[in-house]
Amino acid sequence: MSGEIIYSTHYSPLTFSPLTFSPLTFSPNPYIWLYLIAMREIALIIHEDATLSTVTGAMDMFIHTNRLFQQTGKSQPFKIILAGEKADNDMLPINPLFVTYCLAEELKKPDLIIVPAFYGDRDSMLKKHKDLITWINTKYNDGSEVASLCSGIYFLAEAGLLPGRSCTAHWNDMEDIVRRYPDVNFLSDMVITDQEGVYTSGGAFSSLNLILYMIDKFCGREVGIWASKMFSLDMDRISQSHFAVFKGQRKHNDDDILKAQTYIEENHHLPLTIDDIADRSNMSKRNFIRRFKKATKNTPFEYLQRVKIEAAKKALEKGSQNINLLMYDAGYNDIKTFREVFKKITGLTPQDYRRKYNREEIYLN
Repeated sequence: MSGEIIYSTHYSPLTFSPLTFSPLTFSPNPYIWLYLIAMREIALIIHEDATLSTVTGAMDMFIHTNRLFQQTGKSQPFKIILAGEKADNDMLPINPLFVTYCLAEELKKPDLIIVPAFYGDRDSMLKKHKDLITWINTKYNDGSEVASLCSGIYFLAEAGLLPGRSCTAHWNDMEDIVRRYPDVNFLSDMVITDQEGVYTSGGAFSSLNLILYMIDKFCGREVGIWASKMFSLDMDRISQSHFAVFKGQRKHNDDDILKAQTYIEENHHLPLTIDDIADRSNMSKRNFIRRFKKATKNTPFEYLQRVKIEAAKKALEKGSQNINLLMYDAGYNDIKTFREVFKKITGLTPQDYRRKYNREEIYLN
């Protein structure tokens, strides 16, 4: 297992993959670049609360990659198994040529276990599936690699696989995950992480970028490029920060800080200073910053910047207002500072964000 953290797909597969592959001899076949690859056993976990789109999306990508190899007379790179928690979890129609079903407990040592997203209250779901979580921990310690898709990260965290490691998931889960698992380095803006045989992915359909990454890593760059084109997925996408909606971290019990948050949100367009907000909260500046960060995980300055940028994002989505006027309305006076902060938080420039999310811009282009 590699100890390196990977956040993008710019790498040579020979650097990471323990597989052995030999180039094919010359052939008129258009897929001359395919290699002979040792088969990997992929266990896709399935249970009654799983978000089936994450299971079927991953399954389809692995199946079509297998078909590519089969069409050229080469052995399939993936043995795909739907691993159910119960016998009646066989809820998806499958092609036995490419996919098999079994109980998770029947698997000896799959090369990779993929945990899908799930629906439902986090606490009740984690309690309900505690046996599956224990099984994941056991298999990882036995040598299997483990991956999570979107909210599947909760299963990995409960299995004790994330302390000290970097990970990602849906940006909307950040506050809850950081609260539950303070030893985890949660990177809400990342789409993919890969560290010591533990993979995590961004939210919702961003999780398919992790499957693309695995195809690229395990089968080689050329196959990865083919899969990128086949499934219309951008290989270079490493950030999901522009999808995030800042809602304000309010899951705490400090009433004074909640009032300060409300004041910031209602007056972000004014020339606020941290001294003014601290005075208004009847605290020293030092004590205010300490309590604010403890409650929200942001400094007051960071929080103010995020509120301003969220206001700017909404304005860019709704209309074609001049960037300079929009900047002033959001509470900025310097265009360079505004652009730098906007890009730091969203990963896009204000112009690029408007082109991506403004309806008028989309229709014009």
